[in-house]
Amino acid sequence: MTEALLILLSAALVNNFVLVQFLGLCPFVGTSARFETAVPMTLATAFVLSVAALVTYFVNRYVLIPLDVQYLRIIAFIVVIAGTVQFTEMFVRAASPLLHQLLGIFLPLITTNCAVLGVTLIAVDQGLSLPETLLLALGAALGFGIAIVAFAALRERIVDDAVPAPFKGPPLALVTVGFMALAFYGFRGVGA
Repeated sequence: MTEALLILLSAALVNNFVLVQFLGLCPFVGTSARFETAVPMTLATAFVLSVAALVTYFVNRYVLIPLDVQYLRIIAFIVVIAGTVQFTEMFVRAASPLLHQLLGIFLPLITTNCAVLGVTLIAVDQGLSLPETLLLALGAALGFGIAIVAFAALRERIVDDAVPAPFKGPPLALVTVGFMALAFYGFRGVGA
C-alpha cells in the first residue's frame, strides 16, 4: 500500500511530468487560458494516459517481448497512443460538439503529448507491474490536472491585473509557469 501511494504521489508531485520533467507542454500551455478548457483537457489526458498505459503494457508483455521485437516499442506505443486519442476525439465530438470546438486542435495534440509516451516508456523501463503502471498513469494524470487547473486559474486572474505591456500575454504566462515549476521542484525531497 505504501509503495502504491509513493508511485502515485511521485508521478503527481515529485516527478510531475509537466512542471518537473517538462513533458506535454503544448496542450498544457494551449488549453490553460481558461478554466473551462483546462478541466476537460485534464479528463481527456487522464483517459488517454490510463488506456494507453494499459494497452501498451499488454502489447509489450504479450506481443513485443515474446516475438523478441522490443526495438519496435516506440513505434508500437505511438500507434496505440494515436488510436486512443482518435477514439477519445470521436467520443468528445459526438458527446459534446461545443467541448470539441473549445479544445480545438489541442485534443488531437494529445497524440504528440510527450507525457503520454513518457509514462508508457518509464513503466516498461522500470519493469512495473500492471497495477503499478496504472498507478503511474493515474499519478501522471493527477499531476497534469493539478498543474493545468492551477495554471488556468492563475492565468484567468492575471489577465485583469495591471501588468506592464511587454509582460502581457505569453511572457507573463511563461514566467508564471517558471514559478510553478520552482514550486513543484520543492517536492523533490519528499519520499527520499
